[in-house]
Amino acid sequence: MKKGVIKMIFRLGCSELLGKCLTTGAALIAIVSTITIVVFISMKGLSTFTNYGVSIKEFLFSVDWLPDRLPEEGGPQVGVLAFIFGSVVVSMLAVLLSAPLSITCAVFIVEVAPFWGQRFLQPAIELLAGIPSVVYGYIGLSVLVPFIRDNVGGLGFSVLAGFLVLSLMILPTIVSILTDSLRSLPREYKEAALALGSTRWQAIRLVLIPAARSGLITGIVLGLARAFGEALAVQMVIGNTRKIPTSILDPVITLTSAITMDMGNTPMGSLWNSALWSMGLFLLIMSFFFILVVRYGVSKGGITR
Repeated sequence: MKKGVIKMIFRLGCSELLGKCLTTGAALIAIVSTITIVVFISMKGLSTFTNYGVSIKEFLFSVDWLPDRLPEEGGPQVGVLAFIFGSVVVSMLAVLLSAPLSITCAVFIVEVAPFWGQRFLQPAIELLAGIPSVVYGYIGLSVLVPFIRDNVGGLGFSVLAGFLVLSLMILPTIVSILTDSLRSLPREYKEAALALGSTRWQAIRLVLIPAARSGLITGIVLGLARAFGEALAVQMVIGNTRKIPTSILDPVITLTSAITMDMGNTPMGSLWNSALWSMGLFLLIMSFFFILVVRYGVSKGGITR
């Protein structure tokens, strides 16, 4: 009897030790991988400024992108302002369009049609997140671009096409987070509002949505981060013209599009290649910024209080 108890305790101890080692190893791999990626991209990205003498002001605030220009022609220039402007404009317009639609969908799923909304509508919306980016881009290229060209104007490849595709891609992210936030609210909030004489829509607009604003902001920030980092779908519909657009019907280029188009055609160690790594470093910094906003701004109440 005692031997059986001892064996069982030994097995439990070995299982616990094995589980602890596996989880600790997985956590260490994640930490080391993250640090390695950050260090590698930082070293590559900073080489533009340390090895080639390009100033940060020239890099960020110049629209002259001539990385292959010969020295006798004035030398190469690697200003990425047009790329940054394109990424910001397309991403912000996508969020401005997608956020109201996402709020409406989330409220409808949770408050208006709670049964079949949860059973059918929410899974259908979340299914959009599983569609590959290339499919969104191909649909935009085949359907949206010709429609804009024939009915709205311009070439079709435009800011308009880019943010319409992105708004659909980030919709599931915002809807999923906001529906979870609305469901997690105490029922007493809604019951108290109704007891005070509010209608259902007044309770939703004045009580539930403000109470779930932390989840709303989290969803919008994560959707903006997804839009800012999207490459393939946007590249297929925006025209990729290296200039600042003057209207939503003009073609544009983003940071991710420029990197994906040029990275395979640049020699390693050249200024052109280093500038692309610097653009990747800028995207990494923006990702860190979005993460900090979500983690410290929203979760600790810095934004919502």
